Amino acid sequence: MCKKKIRQIFNNVKKSGDTLSQKAVRSSFWVFLLRIIQLLFSLSRLIILANFLLPHDFGLIGIALLTMSILETFSQTGFQAALIQKKEDINSYLDSAWTILILRGLILFIILYFIAPYTALFFNAPEAEPIIQVIGFSFFIQAFTNIGIIYFQKDLEFNKEFVYQFIGTLTDFIVSILSVLILKNVWAFVFGLLAGNTARCIISYLIHPYRPKFNFNLNKIKELFNFGKWILGSSILIFLITQGDDIFVGKLLGATALGYYQLAYKISNIPATEITHVISQVSFPTYSKLQDDIPQLRETYLKVLLVTAFLSIPLAGFIFILAPEFIKIFLCEKWMPMVPAIQILAIWGAIRSIGATIGPVFQGIGKPSILTKSMLIQLSLMIILIYPLTYFWDIFGASLAVLIPGFIINIYVSYRIIILLKCKPKNFYKEIIFPFFITIILILSIFVIKIFLISINIIEFLLLVSIGSIIIISLTYLIDKIFNYEIKSSINNIIREFIK
Repeated sequence: MCKKKIRQIFNNVKKSGDTLSQKAVRSSFWVFLLRIIQLLFSLSRLIILANFLLPHDFGLIGIALLTMSILETFSQTGFQAALIQKKEDINSYLDSAWTILILRGLILFIILYFIAPYTALFFNAPEAEPIIQVIGFSFFIQAFTNIGIIYFQKDLEFNKEFVYQFIGTLTDFIVSILSVLILKNVWAFVFGLLAGNTARCIISYLIHPYRPKFNFNLNKIKELFNFGKWILGSSILIFLITQGDDIFVGKLLGATALGYYQLAYKISNIPATEITHVISQVSFPTYSKLQDDIPQLRETYLKVLLVTAFLSIPLAGFIFILAPEFIKIFLCEKWMPMVPAIQILAIWGAIRSIGATIGPVFQGIGKPSILTKSMLIQLSLMIILIYPLTYFWDIFGASLAVLIPGFIINIYVSYRIIILLKCKPKNFYKEIIFPFFITIILILSIFVIKIFLISINIIEFLLLVSIGSIIIISLTYLIDKIFNYEIKSSINNIIREFIK
């Protein structure tokens, strides 16, 4: 009965007369709502756990998650992206893909269990061994998730994706908080993660009618992997670029420094991990449907870039200028050593958010190799810089080693996307320059105000956020009027499309 009710609720949401644009806008709303909720839960959990646990504890869970990410990344099939990108019906591919994912999950669980002692020895953190072994159950749980939910993204039905993800996020939050209140140790992270993945696995079968079964069709698998191999290459490079520095920091500086660095990265990269995740998750299937219509693809991309820049660059500015106050008020003094790293990584977060709008275009038009080759160059530059910079300046130096190559390679991929979409450079850079100008004014204004404040409490912190928000809105309104920035009309169009 429960299954029937859940399906009826969501099967009636889809409107038959929707255009692709309307579907994309509605999908953006659901994904954005989900990411906002996930961000609130994540920050709340982060603040609570940071007050109960030590940086060393965060370093231990960081080592476990890092080990898990290494295995997951280097065994990535790319099947999900391949299934979304395919123009034809994918129903005949699902069972074979699901079977491979089950085998992969089981193998990864076994590998993770047996390499745990060696990983703990590598990082000189013996307490991490049981954490790594238990957290490996996540591979097994995720593997059995109903592959039919791939249709939520392919068909832009993100209202259903919202339910699937939200239930897992809520479960993770509740179990983590209850665990830390009772246990007051790092296992709160582990139990929350396992509970969230279990909830998602169960709900995936309740909200989608597809029932996968074991099947192995070698031809289908080969066909998916021909596209997926570039996704695998990109995934490995993305991992090494975004988490290779974690491995280096953990090995060279220890678990405590890793705890500082990973938390700094998480806070500073909110623009890239939250806002751009929303946009790329919806834009990839949208671009896939527009891959044969370059003018329409170009117009859609520039709108995506405008909204992304308008949201992510000023948010990175807030993180940069208010990082010391945020840490002191919400996370307490023991976390203050990571402030300089947060500020450098906030700049990287803004750059990364712009670059993240480009990847879905390359994938959507069937040219993921461009992205893979670009990231290989970025990784090479980071490898050259990370040892000397980290050796001399600790986690601040590691942050610079991430920022500098990222800035260089994003200039290159921006050039490639301009050529590929036959876009005028001024139309591309216009969407970035105005938010950048607004953010500079925002940072300078808050810096001047902070000079006159002896100490900042939570009320004054919120007042600074409010003043900064007023500055952003006012400057955006003026630029919109003077330079025809079109952000106001874009927002109105989004609201109008969603209401239709």
